[in-house]
Amino acid sequence: MGEGHEGLAALPLGRSWVGVNSRRDPTARSHPQPTSPSPLRGQGCVSTLATITPGEPEIFVALQGEGPSAGQPCAFVRLSRCNLACVWCDTAYTWRFESDTRPHRDGINFDRSDNQFVLAEPDVAERIGALGQKRLVVTGGEPLLQAAALARMLALLPPMTVEIETNGTISPPSTFDRRVAQYNVSPKLAHSGNPAALALLPDRLARWAAEPRAFFKFVIAEPADLAEVLELRDRFALPPERIFLMPEGRNSGTLRTRAVWLSELCSKYEFNLSDRLHIYSHGDTRGT
Repeated sequence: MGEGHEGLAALPLGRSWVGVNSRRDPTARSHPQPTSPSPLRGQGCVSTLATITPGEPEIFVALQGEGPSAGQPCAFVRLSRCNLACVWCDTAYTWRFESDTRPHRDGINFDRSDNQFVLAEPDVAERIGALGQKRLVVTGGEPLLQAAALARMLALLPPMTVEIETNGTISPPSTFDRRVAQYNVSPKLAHSGNPAALALLPDRLARWAAEPRAFFKFVIAEPADLAEVLELRDRFALPPERIFLMPEGRNSGTLRTRAVWLSELCSKYEFNLSDRLHIYSHGDTRGT
């Protein structure tokens, strides 16, 4: 789902080669290709994942880089596809494929066959379980586009704490209630380039506001963006302790500059500041 769901200090474990490829280069292959099962095209009970390299699904271990769980070791799985199109999205390889003409800062269209991988749900669960982590972050893209498949996959996991990252436009099914401990909801503001009619759905935001497991993370590029956050806070009675402001940026210099004035705004309004820790250690790369 773009800026707002990444990890830090990824490790090469099992069959996953991680932390190496540029998000923006769909042909980058810094590692040799690991042996992977063939994609299960056209079969039921599958999930569509993003890839680290062509043919290798983006399942990895890292420290969570953002939000309320920042700094905690986690397993990550990145699902493909998104229903929004943020102009600054740092995971456009999950949605901006060959025929997509929606604007994006980089102007790159990605080859779908290189950047998507269809994997049976038991295989997804097995790979996640093999990483041996106590916490799982499901990110995207927009994971809730695959809610039914995701619910089936979560039911196959060993006991672990699950958090899901979402743009807030889709309500989670009740089948998630037994497995999901935390939702990281990142509503997209006007500077994302998404029309409010698509990105800020009042009925969905009202439901998220009433969800005690939901935290709200807003990507901020300019101080003026705060006006939208305050309007949403007031309209939906969002508790300030569940609001995180995060600087938009894909390099450490931009993040540091914006964090200076963002920290002052957080202090003034009693919000939380979210950094993007993985950018400092790994840059703008996949599998981190």
